Amino acid sequence: MKTTYLNAIIMFMLVSSTGGLLFVFNRNYAFLAMCLFVLLGFFFMAKPIKKAPFISSVLTFLIVVTFFTINYVFAINPQSLTKYSFFGITIFTTLLTLFYFNNQDNRNTFVNSLYFVLKIVLFHSIISFIAYFIIRENLLLISSEYHESLTYFYLFFYSPNEMSMINLFGLEFIRNAGMFWEPGILQAYLNILFFLEVSIFKRDRRLLILIIIAILSTYSTTGLFLLMIQIIYFLQKKFKQNLAIILIAIVGIPLYLLLSANMNDKIYGEGESSFQKRLIDLTQPFFIALENPLTGVGLDIDKFQQVREEFYINSNLNSMLSKLGIEQKVETTSKGSTNSVMYMLAGMGFPTAIFFIYMFIKQQVVTNHRFIWFIITFVSVMSEPLLFRPFFFMFILSGVMYFCNKVTNHKKRLV
Repeated sequence: MKTTYLNAIIMFMLVSSTGGLLFVFNRNYAFLAMCLFVLLGFFFMAKPIKKAPFISSVLTFLIVVTFFTINYVFAINPQSLTKYSFFGITIFTTLLTLFYFNNQDNRNTFVNSLYFVLKIVLFHSIISFIAYFIIRENLLLISSEYHESLTYFYLFFYSPNEMSMINLFGLEFIRNAGMFWEPGILQAYLNILFFLEVSIFKRDRRLLILIIIAILSTYSTTGLFLLMIQIIYFLQKKFKQNLAIILIAIVGIPLYLLLSANMNDKIYGEGESSFQKRLIDLTQPFFIALENPLTGVGLDIDKFQQVREEFYINSNLNSMLSKLGIEQKVETTSKGSTNSVMYMLAGMGFPTAIFFIYMFIKQQVVTNHRFIWFIITFVSVMSEPLLFRPFFFMFILSGVMYFCNKVTNHKKRLV
């Protein structure tokens, strides 16, 4: 029983480390606490260390650290050792957590713990969304070096940004971010919970309805898109073709209309700045990578922002985008990238980025319905700076561990 509770705490910290305000405002102490809880977990389990996962974990650490070291040494600009040291801490903490769950007898421990924690995230987000209408006059502004938030006794958090206020059909509300710093992060976890409920657990209709409501409350374009994709995918899998088409129309058409209204607002309306930010985060890093294809410009975010500020796309990009009815109005930016895949591509170059993406695809954490799982997770890291945060970085590391395990097993057969 102690192990079950400890698993839940470790999983909660793993989820929080990827966009949770607990880590935003207390990063160093939170990472230290996470490591201590994992080490405590090994002590409480009182089980021998499994040799195969341990060896593959060590090899994975060495391989991934080597990639980051090469990037640090050969990037076009001098990089901050402090920032790369933090990448090292992230790699170690993530691998330690992954090894902790792999070392347990029940292979489903990770997914079971994730399912439990994400239900807590769901219920908290719904209560938080409703509570705003009652407590909005009693919120306190808290700040850190990179972020600020409105809070109610550190139980509920809301963005002070006016762009987070939405007026939909006469109802004014603030986009639901739950315990995270951005609604796009909450939607990623809610879509993961929807996936787990439909594909692995008991398909509780009431819970699925709550998840859908919570995703709608984020008013996230990515969240609505991923929800619609999942509904279409799983209805098509479960029911015969004719019935599936009817059910998809009943559920999917309202979602499509809401998604269409959301996209029109962000592309052509008041939310245009958000779309333009994501568009340049998609295009500009790609062209930066084309000019620095082997090792990239480095992952030091300050140096990366300097490169972005001085980099202009030398192509007739808008003529191509205009065929899609899109215009890129922002030519350059000095901000970080919301698209962590393109940030990796520009920062580390094509060879490393392709290797990491392949390892992401080969992840061994969740193996049910791998294709739709990949879409959910990959699209999420394409729309938020999440790829190098522990929860999503874990999928890359699990792919590398799988590769290392295959190599060591093959050597044993040869011997």
